[in-house]
Amino acid sequence: MATATAELAMTSAPETVWAVVREFYDIGSWMPGIESCEADGDERVLATMGMTIRERLVRSDDAARVLVYSITAGAPIESHEATITVHGGEGGGSRVTWAVDAKPDEMAELMLAVYQQSLEALKKQAGG
Repeated sequence: MATATAELAMTSAPETVWAVVREFYDIGSWMPGIESCEADGDERVLATMGMTIRERLVRSDDAARVLVYSITAGAPIESHEATITVHGGEGGGSRVTWAVDAKPDEMAELMLAVYQQSLEALKKQAGG
């Protein structure tokens, strides 16, 4: 299993960024490439790049500003767990990390590129 972490500093306050991230079923409003996102119990069903991917919410912690989810079906992956954490940053801003543990190993690098691009979109959505 391989691990990779995307990271981005933002000028928006951690609470502002977390308000966007914590909405597990609303990722389609800001993540590039998501054509639709529907809730199905504790899973979300994403339509993206001709695939239907199911992701399960593992943990959402408002106090720690941490969201953990895993892909359960629809992607060529044996195991997957991603963690988005909104940290306090310089000058009242934020630092957001999006870490992934994935198998096969090459999927971690592929996802890293997607997550880094998605953090840029999150920055726009959260106002900077």
